[in-house]
Amino acid sequence: MNAVTWDQRERIIALLAEASADPAVRAVVVTATGRGFCAGADLRGGPSASAGDRVAGDVARMIRQGAQRFVGAVLDCEKPVIAAVNGTAAGIGAHLAFACDLVLAAESATFVEVFVRRGIVPDGGGAYLLPRLVGPQRAKELMFFGDALPAAEARAMGLVNRVVPAEDLEKTAREWAERLAQGPTRALALTKQLVNASLDTDRTTAFAAEATAQELCMTTRDAREGVAAFVERRAASYEGR
Repeated sequence: MNAVTWDQRERIIALLAEASADPAVRAVVVTATGRGFCAGADLRGGPSASAGDRVAGDVARMIRQGAQRFVGAVLDCEKPVIAAVNGTAAGIGAHLAFACDLVLAAESATFVEVFVRRGIVPDGGGAYLLPRLVGPQRAKELMFFGDALPAAEARAMGLVNRVVPAEDLEKTAREWAERLAQGPTRALALTKQLVNASLDTDRTTAFAAEATAQELCMTTRDAREGVAAFVERRAASYEGR
């Protein structure tokens, strides 16, 4: 069910950082094989300590350096990130999907805030992400009960962009990724930053950030190409620079 091991988490974080830095990478798709998208964290895959060996601060440090870095790597990736959820997305697996910029889900996919079933609070940014996506009341309902949320209901709540038959998931994800890859990559990165930051800031700060982002964007080759294509009444050809 693709539970996230310590090694796998670190590899994905590194790949997302490489994607940000590589001009040849224009879009990212996060998906999985098998019955599940991600069943949550598998702490057996990395260093651990028994409860008796822990001291105050150990768990908080583990969360900061683990689940929060993992979700943060998706939010901070400078390329658009698509989640193609093929099955169950539970715990940190659900939060991994919700952190992506666009979410596609197979009809058979489900999302589960499994933490309450284990007697623990949501981590990996869940209490940050969900209220911003569905509002505090629905976020509490999902987190308090821990019920499996079918893909269709997740879409109705605004957690998923589109639900497709399982056999169409990979094809649709590739189509979306290719469309994004043909876009003005730096403009998309700056747009992502503006939208993500807007939920945590006031209007004055948001407007200032918007003006600065546009200033930066207008220095790119793609911005010049976009304007030229409009003037010349032709399709733009973006290079991601």
